[in-house]
Amino acid sequence: MRVAVTPRRPRIAGTGTRAEGDGGIIRAMDQLSYSAAWLSRWRDEITGAVNSMMSNFEETYGYEPGTNEVRAAGEEDLRAARDYGREVLGFEDLLTFYESIREVVLPDVGNGCFVHPARDVLRRLAEEGPVFVPEADDPLGMVIASNGGGVLYVADWGGAIHRSRSASLDDAQFDKIADDLPRFLDDIRRCVVTFVETGATGDL
Repeated sequence: MRVAVTPRRPRIAGTGTRAEGDGGIIRAMDQLSYSAAWLSRWRDEITGAVNSMMSNFEETYGYEPGTNEVRAAGEEDLRAARDYGREVLGFEDLLTFYESIREVVLPDVGNGCFVHPARDVLRRLAEEGPVFVPEADDPLGMVIASNGGGVLYVADWGGAIHRSRSASLDDAQFDKIADDLPRFLDDIRRCVVTFVETGATGDL
C-alpha cells in the first residue's frame, strides 16, 4: 500500500546492551552494546555455522548449495549507507548495520534468509513508496529482508520489525516479530545455528 510521507528527522533508536540469559545475545556478545564490534561477532558466528554446514551439505541434502554468506560492506555500500542515513524513514540501528554489512544471503539455510542491501532497500522505497503497517506504533516502514518463500520483513520508523503473512504487500497483514533490529539479527543467528545443528528451520 502506498502512502505519502511527511519529511521528519530520523529517529535515533536505542542501542543498549541486550538482556542476558534465555532469549538474549550469545554469551560472547552479551556484554557488548549493538555496534560495529557486535556486528563483527554476529557475522563471525553465522559464518562459522555456515562453513560447518557447507562441509557436508550435498551429502546431507542431495543437491549442491548456492552461495551462503554475510557480505561485508565495501566502498559502494558505504556510499549507499550514507544515502540511507538521509532517508526520513531511516533509523540508527539499520544505518549502523549498513556501515558494516552489505547484505545477508542464506538461500540454503532453513526457508532461506535475505537481508537486502541498502541500495536495493532505497530503490524499492523510491519505486513503491513506504509500506503501511497498521499494527505498528510507527505505521510507515520499508522492506529490508525476505525469505525464500517471498515473505517480507518490514522495519517501521521506530525500528521494530514486522513479518508479512503473505508474499504480497497488497492489503498485507503483518506480525511484529522483533522490537528492534538487534533482536531480529540475533533471531537470524539463532535460526542459522539451530538449522546447522539440528536441521530445524526455526521460526523467523
